[in-house]
Amino acid sequence: MKKYIVELTTKERSQLDALSKNPKVAAQRRRHADIFLAVDQGPAGPCMKDAEVAKAFRCWPRTVERLRRRCVEEGLESCLEHGNRGAPRVKTFDGAAEAHLIALGCGNPPKGRTRWTLQLLSDRVVELKIVESCSPSTVYQTLKKTNLNLT
Repeated sequence: MKKYIVELTTKERSQLDALSKNPKVAAQRRRHADIFLAVDQGPAGPCMKDAEVAKAFRCWPRTVERLRRRCVEEGLESCLEHGNRGAPRVKTFDGAAEAHLIALGCGNPPKGRTRWTLQLLSDRVVELKIVESCSPSTVYQTLKKTNLNLT
């Protein structure tokens, strides 16, 4: 029993049909349009099963299920879009924090150490309240971006 049922209107079917035949449209968008045309349970739709659609379009049945769910919950247009639909990530280091990190890395290491390590730098940046939290990998990515070598 399908939980999310896609029923396309005549207008939506014609839009998807035109989209799937347009060679200038992104392949992912055309493929999703074809999948929606295949799973349509409206009066003009073929009403194919998820397994049949998955086999026809070389994808997993779970992919078809997720597309149907997104279509019902978010609307048809959002399902045709590609990319990250979540909130954008906030960078840990802005310009000022990055400058402080670089200054720390170029400065003298703590007593008892011959050089800065990524863990020492990440701990020190949090200790100085330059950033709230920071992992050594974030420090690595930031220093790599600036071509700073700690050796």
